[in-house]
Amino acid sequence: MEIKVVNDVKSVSADILVVNLFEEGKTSSDRANKYAIEEDGFKGKFGETYLLQTYGEEPYRKILILGFGKKEEFSQNKLREAVAKAVKKCMQMEAKSISFAFDGIDFDYAEQFAMGAYIADYKFDKYKSEKKDKHVQEVYINASEQGLKRAEKFAAAMSFARNLANEPAQFATPSELASIAKDLNIETVVYDKDECEKMGMGAFLAVGRGSAEEPKFIHMKYTCDNPKKRIAIIGKGICFDSGGLDIKPASSMITMKDDMSGAACILGVMSIIREFNPQVEVHGLIAACENMPGSRAYKPGDILTAKNGKTIEVDNTDAEGRLTLADALCYACELGVDEVIDIATLTGACMVALGSQAAGIMGNDSELVHNLIDSAEKNGEKFWELPLWDEYFESLKSDIADMKNSGSRWGGASAAGVFLQKFVKDVKWAHIDIAGTAYLEKPQKEFISGASGAGVRTLLGYILEQ
Repeated sequence: MEIKVVNDVKSVSADILVVNLFEEGKTSSDRANKYAIEEDGFKGKFGETYLLQTYGEEPYRKILILGFGKKEEFSQNKLREAVAKAVKKCMQMEAKSISFAFDGIDFDYAEQFAMGAYIADYKFDKYKSEKKDKHVQEVYINASEQGLKRAEKFAAAMSFARNLANEPAQFATPSELASIAKDLNIETVVYDKDECEKMGMGAFLAVGRGSAEEPKFIHMKYTCDNPKKRIAIIGKGICFDSGGLDIKPASSMITMKDDMSGAACILGVMSIIREFNPQVEVHGLIAACENMPGSRAYKPGDILTAKNGKTIEVDNTDAEGRLTLADALCYACELGVDEVIDIATLTGACMVALGSQAAGIMGNDSELVHNLIDSAEKNGEKFWELPLWDEYFESLKSDIADMKNSGSRWGGASAAGVFLQKFVKDVKWAHIDIAGTAYLEKPQKEFISGASGAGVRTLLGYILEQ
């Protein structure tokens, strides 16, 4: 899809012209006003559409009227969602070109308009033997070219992440993630199992022991002259999670290829960061492995030693993500960065609390947490702060080690956060749990089912604001 800026969108010969209608208002099309509003009583409630034929009397074949709802309730997020709906409807009609003529909007809508269009145009059909080409080729709009270009890059990073998380585990192995990272034209070091052992990453390596796939610790780095800030971003990289010896039921395992959605997010961010040239040093870290019940798999009751020397009693082998993140957090804190942000499909408890509508966030620095929440809101995502109280550690206490890797089912998302905090030293830190938002089991708002690229927009937006 190519989005083109034109001054007079109504003069463009396109398949479909899309006009907006606020409730109690009029559109910018006389034909739409006459037939849809006056004769058929179309109200323009949010998300409603009305299709009108032009019978060759206009440069476009059809007019699609897009309901924007009450003007006082309209927002950037609603605009993005409405645009995505319009693009999907046009795709169903196999339109190749669309003009958008919006009227009465009181804010700069270029960026969220483009995000809506690009998100709607996404599909993952790599493994389909017959591909149905219903993509829109050209979109015309009178909007800020700068905002459109920024959104194009954000959308490319999102698609990069979504493609990776949608890939089957047979493709997206730890070695493949490492290879992809090396191909990003950014400084990258990949540590193999022996090197991770020398660094003392006993928690991370234990998780990967039961798999035939070798674990890989990936360190990508973007830098610039005199950076204003140094940030490490960490993505959970469990390329497939069977649950290990505490194996998941089959119904819970079917989507576990997405357990590396945090890693996919980090790779998506690092794939595009050079094009923005931010004055921030960014380290992208991924501890990539599979959690499998092989003959060498780690076992309930095992005692693991993390990179910082803390010992962990394995209470449940399906609480593996926090073990890999523990060593990644230790590594990040040794880089001399100002902030560490990890993002992970970490707990079902977070999904129970927040559903698929929002990610949970917590951390040791209120300003960092709330800046990330603000970035999420500006860029079309939702984060909700969860508590990180010491009391949550009570259920993680062990009689024979410094801590257990899981405990009570109550307050599980916060307990996991408190566990991770034990591996953070002398740095501002935030933890983002995307268990509910990373992979959608059915279409939701502008997204189709499958991987959503959760966190990409928020982290990119946050980095660019520094």
